[in-house]
Amino acid sequence: MSDLDQADSTLTPHPLLALFHNAVDGRFPSADGQVSILPALPRGLECSVAFTGHAVIATALSPGEVQSQGPDGYGGSLAPDFLRYLAGQGGRIGTLDAVLVTRGTSGPPRLPQRLDAEDHPRVRHARELRTGVRVHGDERGLVTLADGLAGRRELSIELDQPGGSSNNSGSGLGRSLLRDALTLVPAGEPVFAAVSPGNARSLRAFLAAGFVPLGSEVIIRPERTSAG
Repeated sequence: MSDLDQADSTLTPHPLLALFHNAVDGRFPSADGQVSILPALPRGLECSVAFTGHAVIATALSPGEVQSQGPDGYGGSLAPDFLRYLAGQGGRIGTLDAVLVTRGTSGPPRLPQRLDAEDHPRVRHARELRTGVRVHGDERGLVTLADGLAGRRELSIELDQPGGSSNNSGSGLGRSLLRDALTLVPAGEPVFAAVSPGNARSLRAFLAAGFVPLGSEVIIRPERTSAG
């Protein structure tokens, strides 16, 4: 992992990062139904990102190959058959996530660093997709901060729920943990989150903590044949 982290640090920013940051400032791609093709991401990852009326695909495949499959900016870039084409027969297709964003608040940090959670499933998942992972938290749960898709700053949380209980619903623990997590990010700096739309409790917590939607995305770890 450390070798990959060092390799990533020498790369210039991926062009997708500028698109995300422009969207944070309200400068979205044109809602023209078109698809923009960008180079693949570091560490063998690719993705399909949907903004309103415009799709962005980061892949090692040529633009002509991708466009021949007929994706569009109205949802076609996230269709199951198209994602399977991008991934190849044995590639891994991630979940469809809503892309959310807010800005850091800085101030006195409210969450201590957690050095005892390296084997937590949330932390292991973060390290599979992200670099520079930092773990914070308290009795409410864990927070990971990392450099994620295209190098954007990403945040995720996991509430502690002994026994898998869901009776914390409506308690406000998620939004309070998120608001405290934002003190770990410099004031005004964009911080992103990828949340499954089906995880309604999590989505509500992020929205209540001030996150707003930018689009949707799927991350892919493709398998290429020698011919492709």
